[in-house]
Amino acid sequence: MLDMGSTYDADPSNEQRNKWQDEQNKLRQQHEMDDMLDFDPKTLDGLNYIAGVDLSFPLGDNENAVACLIVMSMPELKVVYKKFLETKLYLPYISGYLAFREVGPLLKLLDELKIEHPEFYPQMILVDGNGLLHPRQFGIASHLGVLSNTPTIGIAKTFLMIPDDLDDLLQVKTKYKKELLKKGDAMDLIGNKSKIIYGTALRTSDSAPNPVFVSQGHRVSLQTSVKVVLATCPKYRIPEPIRAADLESRAYIREQPSK
Repeated sequence: MLDMGSTYDADPSNEQRNKWQDEQNKLRQQHEMDDMLDFDPKTLDGLNYIAGVDLSFPLGDNENAVACLIVMSMPELKVVYKKFLETKLYLPYISGYLAFREVGPLLKLLDELKIEHPEFYPQMILVDGNGLLHPRQFGIASHLGVLSNTPTIGIAKTFLMIPDDLDDLLQVKTKYKKELLKKGDAMDLIGNKSKIIYGTALRTSDSAPNPVFVSQGHRVSLQTSVKVVLATCPKYRIPEPIRAADLESRAYIREQPSK
């Protein structure tokens, strides 16, 4: 197991949260939200390898986790690399601070990939979580992108993290039910006061009416993020790299002998 700390802290103090906020704010100084890519953002030509990351937990266990990194070829979406990491997490899930719980093992997997198979290192990483769509505009996708120096996109399954001037969940849900009628339909999430576009509610499947919530992670524009997400959703609502990382990590847990 990868040791992420010394003791499980179920309720970090305000002092600890302030330290995390300070670290987020420092990392934000390196945050890039324009296309800084080695492929064509308009056509996606040259995008050869894309990754998905996720963590899964045994039933009823919030500490012991399995992190998974999947790399797929584009545009075929065939798995070319797969790696797992058993890890123990010493922090609970706290809204707005997910990166401090989960980024460590994901970075370790990416570092191992650089050593073992650098030819498969992804040009883009899809993260199950938020990027700019975050109270401090720096969610786990941005955090991972900055620390790994890799373009990232945040794809959230649910709309939980609401910056101060965004509509609440009920208002957003009412709007997207009216506007997102087919695959490819998108609704920008724009701050009422700031006018910042925090992300996009994007319908990725004709058969699944609920959207995913796409936001910039690092070194990519929102427009390109939407293109990449749609290109990785040929059938299902969730992009294939993230979907595979989720399914594979869950399967890994099921296959482990009971202790």
